[in-house]
Amino acid sequence: MDYNTYREKLILPEYGRHVQKMIERVKGIEDKQKRNEQIQAVVNVMTLLNPSLREYPDYKRKLWDHVYVIAGYDIDIDSPYEAPTPARAASKPDPIPVDKTPIKATCYGRNIENMIDLVAGIEDETLRTEMIRNLARYMRQQYLIWNKDSVADETILKDMAHLAQGRIQIPEGLELGEVKGEFNRPRALDARSGQQFGKKKNKKRRMNNGH
Repeated sequence: MDYNTYREKLILPEYGRHVQKMIERVKGIEDKQKRNEQIQAVVNVMTLLNPSLREYPDYKRKLWDHVYVIAGYDIDIDSPYEAPTPARAASKPDPIPVDKTPIKATCYGRNIENMIDLVAGIEDETLRTEMIRNLARYMRQQYLIWNKDSVADETILKDMAHLAQGRIQIPEGLELGEVKGEFNRPRALDARSGQQFGKKKNKKRRMNNGH
């Protein structure tokens, strides 16, 4: 029996063994013009086998890159794109710097702290006051999502002053205005609540059926 475990390892399984064999045969064609014609036909087949690549703006380049990968980067063809190299494929992206300092108030998150830094740097007093009001309204919204049904403006402004650590002077008598809209928790928690509701509903149905 010809088992897959006895065959040559698939380099990119999403294209299957037939594409890999076709590329190997194209590599063996001596005439370069004929080789270019045949590899174009193989790329067309790869497009049909992996249509999800069409969702990417540079999907054609990806297909040609995959040809080189399957060929072991050892194929002499005229690609419309720069040929990839094993070194480039093995290179790792630059790490994204992550701020590891502890978050002062988890219900507000790090973005609020970053916005407070921006507001603290505004020199125009009128603009700074308006930014403080808008930021406080957003903080109130986040507070209501995770904590209570209502909250005093003084609580939000006190939290802002705490997070700013003296860098922002809250204007006296600043009013945030009335609360508008409904604030719901993320869907993950809603789904969990829905499961609990489903359990209660099934229990009630069993009781009505006499079980």
